[in-house]
Amino acid sequence: MRVIAGKFRSRQFRSLRGSDIRPTSDRMRETLFDVLTAGNPEALAGSVWVDLFAGTGAVGIEALSRGAAMVYFVESSRTAAAMIKANLESLELDSGFEVINGTSSKAIPQLERRGTNTDFVFLDPPYGLQSAYRETLESVASSTIAGHAIVIAEHEKHFDPGVQFGTLRRTRHLPQGDAVLSFYRRS
Repeated sequence: MRVIAGKFRSRQFRSLRGSDIRPTSDRMRETLFDVLTAGNPEALAGSVWVDLFAGTGAVGIEALSRGAAMVYFVESSRTAAAMIKANLESLELDSGFEVINGTSSKAIPQLERRGTNTDFVFLDPPYGLQSAYRETLESVASSTIAGHAIVIAEHEKHFDPGVQFGTLRRTRHLPQGDAVLSFYRRS
């Protein structure tokens, strides 16, 4: 695993072995960030992210590399959360992030109570947990953390998490290989 672009371009980071963690591929991250920056490398400067089901932290680390001011990494596995911290340490980062070792269902209300406002919310539950998509998107839609945020869900090509969750409506469906990025905004 490597950082695609930005301050930490080409830096390597670790992943866990086994099938429990499925990091967002380099190609998919490149596509995601190309869409979000639309040719403007400064587009993410100062942005605030929530990386739900963070796994290796690949998406949040890429956001930090490209100028995000703050990333909240939410990961329920203690082992994966420790690995995210180790990956951040390997980049010599000591601020601009928080690793929350807990479930997304608990972290979203926690961030809301703090008054956290985000620009981007990324979620990539394990593909086998299809119900986690609906539950998480409904939770994000009913919270204040995604007021003006772009919410992005990575999912399998043969699974559609849904078009609308409360006021959160899908605006783009971008397939790539066996995976898809679904982009949501408040309607």
